[in-house]
Amino acid sequence: MTTEIRTLGVDEADLLGRVAADVFDDPVVPARAREFLADPHHHLVVAVEDGLVVGMVSAVDYLHPDKADPELWINEVGVASSHRGQGLGQALLRATLALGQQLGCRVAWVATERSNTPAMRLYAAVGGVEEPQDTVLFTFRLD
Repeated sequence: MTTEIRTLGVDEADLLGRVAADVFDDPVVPARAREFLADPHHHLVVAVEDGLVVGMVSAVDYLHPDKADPELWINEVGVASSHRGQGLGQALLRATLALGQQLGCRVAWVATERSNTPAMRLYAAVGGVEEPQDTVLFTFRLD
């Protein structure tokens, strides 16, 4: 089987109607998928095999008032358990980094837990450099 890796366009949210069960954390909400893809700063790189999404990387390019160039924040990487260990995560991440370069980003970054061994291996394998600081994540409930 051939797996196609591509960046979804604004009118391709329907493709997210067929997604392997463990690619995203939760089921895709069609209205949110359309809204996400309609924003030119939101990016979804997917791996599609026989019409089924088997992997994805979501990312956001953004500007900072004190930085000359945009940056690419890699929000999430997901690969179906049936397709793990085959280099698909690396291919998706490389395609996302190439997209960031096309967008003029000079830096891309992603955060993960140190205990997430597969993610740590993936990011290192694609050339990511582990930062020396110990980062803490805070969340705020807004409801």
